[in-house]
Amino acid sequence: ATPFAQGMDKVYKQMISTLEAAGVKPIEAVGKEFDPNLHNAVMQVASEEYESGVVAQELLKGYTYRDGVVRHSMVAVSE
Repeated sequence: ATPFAQGMDKVYKQMISTLEAAGVKPIEAVGKEFDPNLHNAVMQVASEEYESGVVAQELLKGYTYRDGVVRHSMVAVSE
């Protein structure tokens, strides 16, 4: 990787650790049962890997802050 890419990776990791220290956490989505309180289903997909009603793809990562949802995960749910 180029020095620029390495620098951007370090900045990204520092930003993520700062957000986590403040109480912001990513929502686990893929492989989890669809939960309308955490996930926003935008499409259904056929999946041999997951049963019906399980998140098969995460299209946009969601986050929580303390006990509330800052942004729901945008997901594709298996049929």
